[in-house]
Amino acid sequence: MVATQTSATAAVACRVSYEITNQWQGGFGANVTIENLGDAVNGWRLTWAFGAGQQITQLWNATVSQSGANVTVTDAGYNAAIGSGGSTAFGFNGSWNGSNPIPASFSLNGTTCTGAVTSSPSASPGVSPSASPTQSPGASPSPSPSSSPTSVPAGAKQMENLDRGLISVHSGSGNLVSWRLWGTESRDTSFNVYRGGTRIATVTNSTNYLDSGAAADASYTVRPVSGGSEGAASETSLRFGNGYLDVPISPPGSSYSANDASVGDLDGDGRLDLVLKWDPSNAKDNSQSGVTDPVYIDGIRLDGTRLWRINLGRNIRAGAHYTQFQVYDYDGDGRAEVAMKTADGTVDGTGKTIGNASADYRNSDCYILSGPEYLTMFNGRTGAAMSTVNYDPPRGTVSSWGDSYGNRVDRFLAATAYLDGQRPSLIMSRGYYTRTVIAAWDFRNGSLVERWKFDSNSNTAYAGQGNHNLSIADVDADGKDEIVFGAMAINDNGQPLWNTRNGHGDAMHVGDLDPSRPGLEEFKVDEDSSKPGSWFADARTGQVLWSTASGGDNGRGVSADIWAGSPGAESWSARDGSLRSPSGATLGRKPGSMNFLAWWDADPVRELLDGTHIDKYGTSGDTRLLTGSNVHSNNGTKSTPSLSGDILGDWREEVVWPTTDNRALRIYSTPDLTTVKIHTLLHDPQYRVALAWQNTAYNQPPHPSFFIGNGMATPPQPKVYLR
Repeated sequence: MVATQTSATAAVACRVSYEITNQWQGGFGANVTIENLGDAVNGWRLTWAFGAGQQITQLWNATVSQSGANVTVTDAGYNAAIGSGGSTAFGFNGSWNGSNPIPASFSLNGTTCTGAVTSSPSASPGVSPSASPTQSPGASPSPSPSSSPTSVPAGAKQMENLDRGLISVHSGSGNLVSWRLWGTESRDTSFNVYRGGTRIATVTNSTNYLDSGAAADASYTVRPVSGGSEGAASETSLRFGNGYLDVPISPPGSSYSANDASVGDLDGDGRLDLVLKWDPSNAKDNSQSGVTDPVYIDGIRLDGTRLWRINLGRNIRAGAHYTQFQVYDYDGDGRAEVAMKTADGTVDGTGKTIGNASADYRNSDCYILSGPEYLTMFNGRTGAAMSTVNYDPPRGTVSSWGDSYGNRVDRFLAATAYLDGQRPSLIMSRGYYTRTVIAAWDFRNGSLVERWKFDSNSNTAYAGQGNHNLSIADVDADGKDEIVFGAMAINDNGQPLWNTRNGHGDAMHVGDLDPSRPGLEEFKVDEDSSKPGSWFADARTGQVLWSTASGGDNGRGVSADIWAGSPGAESWSARDGSLRSPSGATLGRKPGSMNFLAWWDADPVRELLDGTHIDKYGTSGDTRLLTGSNVHSNNGTKSTPSLSGDILGDWREEVVWPTTDNRALRIYSTPDLTTVKIHTLLHDPQYRVALAWQNTAYNQPPHPSFFIGNGMATPPQPKVYLR
């Protein structure tokens, strides 16, 4: 744990980031981030002086008083503690008249910050911000990306306060312009679309617009329209000039390949950033002995700016089962953190070493079966290690996990879940073939604190029921998330919920797969020749609704509505010859792949993602919709992308593949116009946490909490509040 000191005794040093996030005539929004470079503090007060008569009109995540130019901002209580190397943030709206320079300096608890004051480019000292050239009379500003309500709506979950994710995808002789409908906005919100300073369309029935005949380099903004009033302009569109966006990346060495990725708003500007894992060419499966080079994790903005690089060091092996990293805003400060298992010799994003830098615990087979193990929460903006605790569970006796040479002891999974129904918790686990231990952690006030732990040693019927992946969903509809851990489920309080006893498997899907029955369902495949090859169950009770015959190790399985000819999701697997309906009835030819999924074209039926291409299912054959150019898939025969999901534009899904030279992450987005209108899936909590756990072991595609497909009902309004 991080020990905190009172402001009277702590040695103070800090760095402040002052970012103007939004400007309009006479007003502006700003984010302020305090980085603590000194001793831990418990209680903070930040002061500064405005230089041009600015006035704060509204502030969140802290309290404020202002006397003339002098401003005093004090912690809100829940964010009073800032650990050494930690940070906190608040935001405000203000007024200006004539000019809006940034403050010259800041003081924390009465001491002038020793680190530099940084700001966004639009907030240069002495520069007068002008109204947007396309600002309409009477338009009101969009909320600052870090704004949050003064009280949390009942049953609402904390989510990211994102920008519009506005993109233009060039195809043929025009651009598809698409953007997000936030989960806090009415479905009836319409949008005015601007090319440069000219309004070119008003869109009411979707969140995309096809600008025929437009140049590939055209620049767009959108403005929401509600109650007859036009809101402020969005950020300027990202251009997919060739149908994709390349995000530059830099390998840590010639033998490294870009592997799994995740997303989160690392710097609090409302735009998602990427977190990328680099795997060396000598990465190993746990069953394989031999040396592996270090694993690296990068934080990267969409313009290719690398925020930091973490070196996990010699005491973390490289391979799909070792490093499961989670990216999420766990403490609610408006910026995502990054969590993963660490060890002696891990070097954080600021160059500081965790533990003993010279320790080497590799045995003669290069397994790591001794030495301390840690869990670390890293600052998403700087890569600094903010809280490091002992990894729970410890390895203990290696053979108690299923073998004595080091394979099953180091099988890890990770996820993020809303266990209290409001704020996210970190889920870390060890083991699934035999013993399984799952630990839940909260990250609050700069420290990781264990919430609960489940151990199959206390309930042996739950041993050996885990998958190479997991899912998170509110399966019992109480507003709190459960951990669906393969053939079993653990309740939000860490207690067993149900167990099919069907054992281990490689793939599973949890969502509203059968919209004709209440609640969620699970489709899963099994490895055990004495168990069903695949099965479909009620996710609330674990009751198996139908199953298929065993055929041995059934290594692949998918469930989604891929065909409009049958209601609900279709399910298929490697060792079953048929495509099946939600009732288990055979539907004929199964798809040519059984890997990943993506909502890609104009209809709500989902498409097939495999390797470096996307296909549409048909009863007589699949139709190719996209083949990625000069890109590679990951994870060997699993052939998965670095990431796939709704990360930009409207509700449909992007696909992220590394280029063949590993010098860019290439993001593809659909060029197809749709009239299907859905809130951004990033504001559906089940879908959002699925993006977080997607990189875990054998990657699986995300599913929302509601049904998307042919004949779908109007999607529900998300129950979320924004940070």
